[in-house]
Amino acid sequence: MPEPEPATFLKGQLLLDSGQLRGSFFQRTVVLICQHDSEGAFGLVLNRATGSNVGDMIVADLPDVLKTRPLFLGGPVQPSALSFLHSESFLSEATPLPTVDIGSDGFVIPNLTLGHSLDELMEMGETSSATRKIKLFAGYAGWSPGQLEDEMKRKAWLAHPASLELVFDTDPGQLWQQILRGKGWKYKLLSQMPEDLSLN
Repeated sequence: MPEPEPATFLKGQLLLDSGQLRGSFFQRTVVLICQHDSEGAFGLVLNRATGSNVGDMIVADLPDVLKTRPLFLGGPVQPSALSFLHSESFLSEATPLPTVDIGSDGFVIPNLTLGHSLDELMEMGETSSATRKIKLFAGYAGWSPGQLEDEMKRKAWLAHPASLELVFDTDPGQLWQQILRGKGWKYKLLSQMPEDLSLN
């Protein structure tokens, strides 16, 4: 009897709408998969701005440096749940990472950490660092066990390796198109399709 294939977990990958998610919340989204195992998956949509700043939406008395940051819609699940991604730029390999207890799976990719604690967020806002990058989200994208694997089999998503540059430094409004354009001519055509096909 053949061995079952080992499951492919997608933590640290970006998932892009392959063009099949038209009309859904996930149309033209780029989702960073932060956790994925046999119990399901957790991700954050990187390119869906709420149009509001963090201070407009979150009642906690956050430091001003955080209040002025844009708040992103991480997904349709629990829109009141706060998550954030943070990174210290210019950390050399010789520099030890700060010893914040973020659990065994806090790191999404090297030097990119997922957080949910308001206390940790307050602490970051109060200890200013010119090299720290942070992105805040309301809500998240969640998949039950096996659901994301099924969606991958149906080719609803295209996988692409995550990078700090794509998470923090690429214009969210152009992120989906930019990654697709880099994946070859077939995807370049997809990136140029009008959002509303009735306009075509």
